[in-house]
Amino acid sequence: MYVGAIMLGLLGLMFLSVDPQLQYTVDEVMDYPEDHDSGQVHVRGIVQIQSIDNSSSTFILEGIDSQIQVSFATIAVPDGLEEGLMIAVKGDLHQEDGVWNLDAHEIQTGCPSKYETE
Repeated sequence: MYVGAIMLGLLGLMFLSVDPQLQYTVDEVMDYPEDHDSGQVHVRGIVQIQSIDNSSSTFILEGIDSQIQVSFATIAVPDGLEEGLMIAVKGDLHQEDGVWNLDAHEIQTGCPSKYETE
């Protein structure tokens, strides 16, 4: 009985310590970008065609109506990063010279269905 209570308590603590991060679309973030510029944001979108610039380590992540410039200068780029594909990016959103930028900490590529809402 005591063992069960302890296990249940530990399980509860485990769930409290896990902070699931919501994933937003580019359009959701850009509707109210100020709401996301105080910490890390997890954004999904499509890598705009002809936007990957390896010399500046940037690309454009686009939604339906909006876009965000992404900097990948401080991370290793995954092999699956290609123009026209749906990806997810975790990073810090900030405004610079009137343009919203996302400094990537992690880029997730893979099966597009992984990033679709249900």
